[in-house]
Amino acid sequence: MTWGIVVGMEAEARIARRSGLRVALPGGAARLLADGAGGLVSFGIAGGLTPGLAAGTLVIASEVVLEDGGRLPAGLLPGYAVPEGALRAPVAGAVAIVPGAAAKRDLHRRTGAVAVDLESGGVARLCADAGVPFAVIRAIADPAERELPPAALVGLGPGGRVALGAVLASVAARPGQIPALVRVALDTRRALRALAGVDLRYFAQQFEI
Repeated sequence: MTWGIVVGMEAEARIARRSGLRVALPGGAARLLADGAGGLVSFGIAGGLTPGLAAGTLVIASEVVLEDGGRLPAGLLPGYAVPEGALRAPVAGAVAIVPGAAAKRDLHRRTGAVAVDLESGGVARLCADAGVPFAVIRAIADPAERELPPAALVGLGPGGRVALGAVLASVAARPGQIPALVRVALDTRRALRALAGVDLRYFAQQFEI
């Protein structure tokens, strides 16, 4: 089966393209299926919802919890062992960044999810509607205990690239957020390093609906 990979950031796409599989931003996910992909992998960074999950922790979703409370299973072959240190657990799909520790605690309490991202909900729905399998491979970049600084909330522009102008404008308006923004950048780098260690072709062979 040929798989497609869905990412939200250009930095994630650069890693995913090393697999030789087709890669798209969320708006191109349906095209991947139309062009013959037999399943999709939601791949990239995530926010942590469980306290104590360090930046760089890999999460392999057991299911995706949708915004409306629905749950869609992300299958894995019986007996397959996830990588050492990785979690096999529910992931929440969100339509907006969950920026604060209190909001993360509430989402964890309501859903039981250990991580949240912006792409997996759409991927899960699309694949369920098409009757094809999906997988979710995420790395924690924003631990549950963190309050995201304002610049981190405006950091992405079209095409999943860093919106440098918006970030600089936010920092100029609120320079006190610079230390927190540096921590976000360092933890995001840790998460991307963890993703770079994932053999996507091998993982794709392990998943089934």
